Amino acid sequence: MGYDIGWLIPRLRNPGRLWYCASSITVAVVGLFSKIIVEFLNKTTVYNREALSRAVHRPREVPLLTVSNHHSCFDDPGLWGVLDTGTLVRGSRMRWSLAAHDICFTNALHAAFFALGKCVPVVRGAGVHQPAMDFCVERLCSGDWVHIFPEGRVNVEKERIRFKWGVGRLISESAARGRPPLVLPVWHEGMDRVLPNTEPYRLRARNHVYLCVGEPIALHPLLDRLKSMNATEEETRRVITERIQEELWRLRDKAHALVRRATGRLLEETTIIPNGKQHNTPTPEPTPKECLEKEKELGRL
Repeated sequence: MGYDIGWLIPRLRNPGRLWYCASSITVAVVGLFSKIIVEFLNKTTVYNREALSRAVHRPREVPLLTVSNHHSCFDDPGLWGVLDTGTLVRGSRMRWSLAAHDICFTNALHAAFFALGKCVPVVRGAGVHQPAMDFCVERLCSGDWVHIFPEGRVNVEKERIRFKWGVGRLISESAARGRPPLVLPVWHEGMDRVLPNTEPYRLRARNHVYLCVGEPIALHPLLDRLKSMNATEEETRRVITERIQEELWRLRDKAHALVRRATGRLLEETTIIPNGKQHNTPTPEPTPKECLEKEKELGRL
């Protein structure tokens, strides 16, 4: 029988002064530790850093939802080590993040640590209507920053998998309550070399991480169209999720082009072959026409 996480969401809703102070310290320590790992022990190149900075320092009444690929258990908090120190030590500015209850909340000590670090226990397979999702909708409606990995798991094979509809619910429901969030896509490469997905599970140094930040996704026209069509809640969640997936995969292509330009090498991607097995193949060289299109896209980053 797993650890009972029933007390966590009520505690996060009503933290109390002692919990708030402990949470602020935890967030600051973890944030600074992540900065040491990704910027001092490893090297991180950030493309379009300004977009991330603008989003994090947005007006306080504007909610922020960041979405990214998930290649390593260190993706969060590692990704946010690129933020400025002033942001990292301000717990009220930092993100809330959905984390798997069966990995991060397995006992009282782990549960307290991750909860103090502003991680929300999500039960995989429990659907979009569960306490963790309700709580994150509330946080967005309060103008907070929420981060989600819409793939729903660490994508070790780096394959194209369908995004979970939870991201669609976060956007549609917060918009329905009058607080449509600023949605910012982020794609990263190399974090799985900082913390590999194979034993021994320990942080590594002297690796290069690439972080490609997109521009905020314009969802207002889509939300207005769905509303005018009287789309059902399920249809709305599905359409929004598909749009997020499309934008994040487009950002993936831009990130791969940037890494290829910086390193002169091809990134490996997983190919699914008919018998269900997988093998890694290098991304094929682009044609001249594709190169021209990529250059145009890169100019918009």
